[in-house]
Amino acid sequence: MARIAGVNIPTGKRVPIALTYITGIGNTTAEKICNEVGIDLSRRVNELSDAEVLKVREFIDENLTVEGDLRREVQMNVKRLMDLGCYRGLRHRRNLPVRGQRTSTNARTRKGPAKAIAGKKK
Repeated sequence: MARIAGVNIPTGKRVPIALTYITGIGNTTAEKICNEVGIDLSRRVNELSDAEVLKVREFIDENLTVEGDLRREVQMNVKRLMDLGCYRGLRHRRNLPVRGQRTSTNARTRKGPAKAIAGKKK
């Protein structure tokens, strides 16, 4: 098990796919990491030497914000919006969709399960 940025990387998978298990690294970034470090995209994680894993770990530490730091940064951004009292902050505070979606129907993920209203039948 290779451990990068506090995450156990699955060993049987190809390196770019395995890197996407780290929060903050998607397909494009994973391929960029492999190209920068000089790892072939078709190689598997269990084929990597310790030196190559160390190179990947150092590259991620230097150039990317991942895992706990990224989560903390996002939470701080949301908290800042809420403290400002701007429209987006109010939507976050009320647990409603933030980006202009309709709420008369849908938005159930954000609002939770539908609540029955007494005397609604026609």
